[in-house]
Amino acid sequence: MYRFPKGLYADIRIEHTLSANYRVQNEEVKENSETSVAGAMIRVYDGKMWYTSVTNDLDNIQSELDSLASIAEPDEDIENDPMVKKFEIHKDKVLRFDGDNDLRNVTRGQREELVQSYISACFENTPPEIKQWYAGCYQFHTVKEFYSSKGSEIVQDFQQCFINMWCDIVVNDVKTTAGKTVGGMDFNILYGHEQEVLDRLDRYLDYAKNAVDVTPGEYVCVLAPGVTGMFTHESFGHKSEADFMLNDKTLQEEWVMGKKVGSDLVSICDSGDMLHRGYIAYDDEGTAPKETWLIKKGVLTGRLHDANSAATLGEELTGNARAQDFGFPPMVRMTNTYMEPGDISSEEIIAGVEDGIYVYNVNYGTGQGTFTMQPNCCYRIRNGKLAEPLRVNVVTGSVFQTLFDIDAVGNDLEFCDISTCGKNGQSMPVSDAGPTIRVRKLTIN
Repeated sequence: MYRFPKGLYADIRIEHTLSANYRVQNEEVKENSETSVAGAMIRVYDGKMWYTSVTNDLDNIQSELDSLASIAEPDEDIENDPMVKKFEIHKDKVLRFDGDNDLRNVTRGQREELVQSYISACFENTPPEIKQWYAGCYQFHTVKEFYSSKGSEIVQDFQQCFINMWCDIVVNDVKTTAGKTVGGMDFNILYGHEQEVLDRLDRYLDYAKNAVDVTPGEYVCVLAPGVTGMFTHESFGHKSEADFMLNDKTLQEEWVMGKKVGSDLVSICDSGDMLHRGYIAYDDEGTAPKETWLIKKGVLTGRLHDANSAATLGEELTGNARAQDFGFPPMVRMTNTYMEPGDISSEEIIAGVEDGIYVYNVNYGTGQGTFTMQPNCCYRIRNGKLAEPLRVNVVTGSVFQTLFDIDAVGNDLEFCDISTCGKNGQSMPVSDAGPTIRVRKLTIN
């Protein structure tokens, strides 16, 4: 389709995205939109640096490519550049979402009807403590094309939709945000979750009314599946993104394959070909996704790469070069990252705790050497049973010490398919997952 310049590596990413959003706040429609965006990023590499152009004029791609090539310095040996040698060649069309489940066929009326049905079921007779509520449906469908001077020609698609039901609960002038977002790749998945929303609202209403302040200290902690997924993503997944260590020799020496980094119960994997929010048929450098075990039974076994980090560190591509959209260059990003489940139930795990804390849900988490999570709902564990709800400001711990302190891993693996991860100014759809786990000691404040 395109005339690629000699003596240079070049690639072209083209995207067509159709999105729609319907939002209601306290019976007032705040947004009811449909948006279509098309654009492309053109890149040229001469062995020394990248030359990049972004355009919404798809008829102008060839001239943009020629312009970039004119300012680059051709290298007749470019094919032997370590990074260029890493780029894979694929000719493929993977359109999973252009059939009956294509979200582009969902009408404005269907979105409105869905949201209004949830409002009637969940917010029609709200208790006085609910001061404000929000409801909405969001969806998008993207078709991506990738062409490279090495011969790749790839067309792939991705889509997702969400139903959001949230509210503000105010008790004694303290606001608690409660609700649920359900996400999936088929519009039909969004139906039938009203009782889950109501159960979540009841739980957080009880929490807002009855939670007591925790006594700061170190506790045995049981993390619910969603919290384990957050911990896995934030505290270990980011440490596995190899671009972090390219200019850090100390980190490279500490982060060696085969090193024991956690309990034998801990195995963590990243895999882009799973049909969750981090799904890709190919990454944004045209690499097929791989199942990459980052930890296997407590031993460091892998890390995530784009072509640059793989070439620099002398390792294999993993299919983790991802860009927010055509306006951004790809970088090393997670896809679907999860902790492998064990073989015991969450009830058995909690029953093994005489005195501890159950972390049911968190607002966010961060961490590299030390991780931090901000819970929004916790419970005291007494004599192996959940007791009173607790207000906890923050949970902290050493990443590596925590990995060693995991002494129970449940069989209840759950994927969170509504996550968005930020890094270096780019937001990326990802999925994180985990089972219930027990940690011998975490710091609670």
